[in-house]
Amino acid sequence: MAKRDEIECWLTDMDGVLVHENKPLPGASQLLQQWRDQGKPFLVLTNNSIFTPRDLSARLKASGLDVPEEFLWTSALATADFLASQSPGGSAFVIGEAGITTALHEAGFVMTDTSPDYVVIGETRNYSFEAITRAIRLILAGARFIVTNPDATGPSAEGPMPATGAVAALITKATGMEPYVVGKPNPMMFRSAMNKIGAHSENTGMIGDRMDTDIVAGIEAGLHTILVLTGISDQAEIDRYPFRPDEILNGVIDLVDGEPFAVGIDDNLMPEEPVV
Repeated sequence: MAKRDEIECWLTDMDGVLVHENKPLPGASQLLQQWRDQGKPFLVLTNNSIFTPRDLSARLKASGLDVPEEFLWTSALATADFLASQSPGGSAFVIGEAGITTALHEAGFVMTDTSPDYVVIGETRNYSFEAITRAIRLILAGARFIVTNPDATGPSAEGPMPATGAVAALITKATGMEPYVVGKPNPMMFRSAMNKIGAHSENTGMIGDRMDTDIVAGIEAGLHTILVLTGISDQAEIDRYPFRPDEILNGVIDLVDGEPFAVGIDDNLMPEEPVV
């Protein structure tokens, strides 16, 4: 794994790293521009499979961040990339929204509920009992079970709501079949992202805010891992896990040239409070 000054390519999570509640976090815009100025390939990653890259780019721009769609890599894109490599020109029954259906169409897949090769479960705000029942029956009939991401809940203004992992658990209970999950923490998502930008694990860094997805997947993919404290993680959360990132920073602002350098874990020091 490279030291920070040896990193030539970057992967970064989106929520909790670059944005929080639709507002850019300190240093996010400057860091993205710094990478562009330095000619360093990068991708912004998200486990959210609802939106297409074009939709996400527009949402980020409205939040104050300029991230063209070609710099975005979603669990939907990673899923479509994986399935296209497994079964070129295959077919799928899909529960999900534009993010996953568009990605699969563009990968050459046919959407069908008649003897599909795969049942693919993605994120949606409109889960249908009828569609879930159909998915269960198709899996029992032999379709392979794929899930875009494992998140059991997602955020909303009113509190947590059931997400892809929760619906997948329901289907697993009904079928006895465990899905293959493509998104984080599966390092497959990072490998497909690196393939997209021609990166190699030896000189790629990963920035995330979650130990259980971003950091563990980065470690397993052989990347230089950086945990920022602008998301859900604090020292108590870090201490729950037997592994550690290469660096722990207040936020991405500490990666912007000219900003004060934040300590890494080797210094056995932690910032007292995360940047918010």
